[in-house]
Amino acid sequence: MIDLLIVLGYFLLIFMAAISGRTGKSVSVETYFLSDRNLRWPSIALSTIATNINGYQFLGMMGSAYLYGLAQASLEINAIQGILMAAFIFVPLYLRERVMTITQFIKKRLGETVGLFYTGANIALFSTVTLGAALFWGAYAADMVFSDYLSILHEDRIIRIGILIFMLGLFSAIYTYLEGLNAVVKTDIIQFVILLTGGFVVLFVAIHHLGGWSQLYVKTPQLMHLHLPADHEKLPWIHIFGLFLLNINYWCANQTVMQRSLAASSLQQAQIGLMVGGLMKYVMAVLIVVPGIALVGILGENGLAEADLAFPYLVKTYLPVGVKGVILCALFASLMSTVDSTFNSLATLWSIDIYKTYINKEATDAQVVNAGRNTILVTFFTGVLMGLVLLYLKFENPEAAFTHSLNELRYYINCGIVVLICSAAFLLFPHHRVALVAFLSTAFLNLGLKYLFPDMNYFVRAGWVIFIAFSAVAAASWSKGWTPWKDLFHYDSPKIARIGLALLASLVLLHIIFH
Repeated sequence: MIDLLIVLGYFLLIFMAAISGRTGKSVSVETYFLSDRNLRWPSIALSTIATNINGYQFLGMMGSAYLYGLAQASLEINAIQGILMAAFIFVPLYLRERVMTITQFIKKRLGETVGLFYTGANIALFSTVTLGAALFWGAYAADMVFSDYLSILHEDRIIRIGILIFMLGLFSAIYTYLEGLNAVVKTDIIQFVILLTGGFVVLFVAIHHLGGWSQLYVKTPQLMHLHLPADHEKLPWIHIFGLFLLNINYWCANQTVMQRSLAASSLQQAQIGLMVGGLMKYVMAVLIVVPGIALVGILGENGLAEADLAFPYLVKTYLPVGVKGVILCALFASLMSTVDSTFNSLATLWSIDIYKTYINKEATDAQVVNAGRNTILVTFFTGVLMGLVLLYLKFENPEAAFTHSLNELRYYINCGIVVLICSAAFLLFPHHRVALVAFLSTAFLNLGLKYLFPDMNYFVRAGWVIFIAFSAVAAASWSKGWTPWKDLFHYDSPKIARIGLALLASLVLLHIIFH
């Protein structure tokens, strides 16, 4: 009962925070979509990383850490590569042009047709796979850990998770619909604090039952390596090259992630916010990966039947009443902070890049905002539908690791987006038609390489696809030159540049220490 009261209090807190200081129906486009471009670095940092974390990281990534150890942290800490590129290369370009969407930058550098394809690809991906996966994994993880509490929704597990998908998606849609980015940022800050609290509780409990931090090297030394052999099935060390390129998509060209930086009050605030977010990725790596490793040492030879049970086992076995309610709130927070940001980015992409540009060029601010709100309503249903499809697939074949299939599906689109954004930023006069062909060809390149080299890790394959496609654009644009290196990097002050270099050096040092 105490845990359920904590959860109810959490939902009330989130809703009250979302609607506080309501602007009413008459709201400008910049107010609704970019919070009047007045975000400061704490909001940018907390909201960006809250959006990045979802239920799968607690469930699937902790389970992967149980199997593969510290190597799983590579996906978290190497995000800093993309974050630094966003802070010092891409965000300065976006803020200089005062764009509201990444599409507007793409259109200016690569033409209207390419920009339209970029928008269409992102809307299709966000409204289905991104929303559906976030809703499914959050609801699935919550039910796996707290089925006893959630049984009040329905006795049948599949129906119960379906109800959770619908209810949590609807709750997130309501407050995003009402207040736009302002509500998303305010609620994300609260949700991130709850995420951190829940994560630290699980971490300290795991370390306590292991016998202390030093026991990680005593009982599980084989799992304390960041790099696994090049022929490893899931996490070969060479995957970091493909991951580096894919991080450009996620951290530099993803409207959902970039929207806070576009709403920054200044370049200084955006760069500080992103770098603080980079430091938080270190924290999240510890919170997600270390408990999984510690559990191996705790259980010894009496291991888990399934790796994905690592997080549920720690919560059910070692946490008392009351604390479990905080963990359930953390799982809900991880879901909603991703979903509300996706709703907001979808609303922005549709209303600015499609509605205002092609459907109603003379639209007033009220009409544009209303178009964005209608987008949230429509994509709520597409996201829930996709979440239910994933639920069916999971229970139809419980052993299937379709998370990796979802990643591969994303990369068929994301590889092309990396080619576009790199062409726009790094080439002085990129060839528009070749850029479009290269973008469209990445899906076929992915399929071709998968057929020719079926055992190739999909991170590595994505890296080759991006390299080949971008090389074609670069070759077609070669005579017109590349953006000079000195013009690529921009920083608000030398102090911020030094902080960026220190963050990069810390990443290199971690790779050396935990090699």
